[in-house]
Amino acid sequence: MRGRSAVLSPRGAALRLGDLAEPLAAMTGQRLDRRRRRRRVLRLARRVGLWVGAALVVATLAAGAGWESRWLLRTAPFSVERVEVVGQERLSAEAIVRASGITRGQSLWTLDARRAVAGVEALPLVRHVELIRALPNRVTLLVEERRPFTLVQAAGKLVWVDEQGVAVAGEARPVAMDAPVISGLSPSDLAPNGRVPSDRVATGLSLIRTLKRAQSSLLSEISEVDVSRPEGPVLYMVNGVEVRLGREDWESRLGRLQRVAAQLRATNQSVTSIDLRFRDQVVLRTAAR
Repeated sequence: MRGRSAVLSPRGAALRLGDLAEPLAAMTGQRLDRRRRRRRVLRLARRVGLWVGAALVVATLAAGAGWESRWLLRTAPFSVERVEVVGQERLSAEAIVRASGITRGQSLWTLDARRAVAGVEALPLVRHVELIRALPNRVTLLVEERRPFTLVQAAGKLVWVDEQGVAVAGEARPVAMDAPVISGLSPSDLAPNGRVPSDRVATGLSLIRTLKRAQSSLLSEISEVDVSRPEGPVLYMVNGVEVRLGREDWESRLGRLQRVAAQLRATNQSVTSIDLRFRDQVVLRTAAR
């Protein structure tokens, strides 16, 4: 029988079979998932590559920075060549540099500033020091020396002290004083460098500061402040009069003393002692005739 057979045979001519049905949604989803996973893997690989590259760059820069920092620490242009000292008067610049421990050729970067400052401030005449580094090779030490404030008498010797009660230096020469001498002290009352003075030294210094703050004419009339008495300082005038001041209310009591002294001069009266320790009352002891 001629013609086209309606029966398909495996031995027949190869025929291209058409896809007569629509693709299932599950199959389509599988193909899309594979594409998404492939894109995700590629993106992740790119990110990992970027992070690895960045890490390599950072490591390279860090290694270079470490080498550069070591070069800065060791290179000659940043070695100390000059140490300047500013502000000193009684001390020599050489003594200050020696106390600082700073030497030529020392690295400007590894210099121990705290240790250098502590070394200079350990000197008795030095109150404060500031260290300044100046590129490329200079160090400056700004020095504030202790200023003599008044003389104190301790163990038969006169010693200059500053406003904090720290002993500055002894004084063997005759000097013209603009403040009373503080007496009634022992050597242990004086403050070593960096320590607090005794209560007796602090009392004498506070009284002299009160007189200076008031710009009182009594500064030139009082020769000595004795701080050894438990009831308070005792003043000795240049004319030998003893004044008992007490421990409190110094400003008003010194004002009364100034008025009493002026009245005694005006009336040509002579007294041996003045007691100001009582409220609103002055006790005078007249000289024996």
